[in-house]
Amino acid sequence: MSDFFADEELMRQFCAGKPHAFGHLYARHEKPLYRYLRRLLGSAEAQQAEDVFQDTWIKLVDAKDSWQARDNASFKTWLYTLAHNRAIDILRRSGREVSSDEGWTEDNAESPWQLWPAATAQQPEQQAFWRKAGQKLLHCLDALPVLQRAAFILHHDDGLSVEEITLVINTEFETVKSRLRYALSKLRMCMGAHLQPILEKDSA
Repeated sequence: MSDFFADEELMRQFCAGKPHAFGHLYARHEKPLYRYLRRLLGSAEAQQAEDVFQDTWIKLVDAKDSWQARDNASFKTWLYTLAHNRAIDILRRSGREVSSDEGWTEDNAESPWQLWPAATAQQPEQQAFWRKAGQKLLHCLDALPVLQRAAFILHHDDGLSVEEITLVINTEFETVKSRLRYALSKLRMCMGAHLQPILEKDSA
């Protein structure tokens, strides 16, 4: 029955002394939250993802006596804010630049990504192309500036709206939109650079 409860209701139950509600929240958000932290921290700080993940849930438990639902922020937004802030602390301590937004270049009309096969293609060579693409996407994500990477993952992996992302990363609406645009442009160029040889090999 708890599967039908909204996150906020489960958190209310947990705050009211029902520990089983925590288990349902954990099961619901465990995998996507860990994936977000793993990709946000990148390969350089991958070993820290588990610690940040556990710290986030500890903060949730510590907040049970003071937590209350907010009209402008969902439970998920609040949870991801806790995780994001802790991850950013880790990156800053490691000496990573987390406040810079590098510029971007519009995709050229002849960019290789426009020639990629459809993601739904069934031919074996095209399926192999997309397996390779998935591997390269992680590499390209790792190369993005931290805050552009955060915005992209939150929006495209975790399904947060631009408004929700502004709360998680504590910035303005237009800034989030710009970071999403920058990230997508850079990922397209990066993926095109990596995958063009595959296209040429497949068409040879």
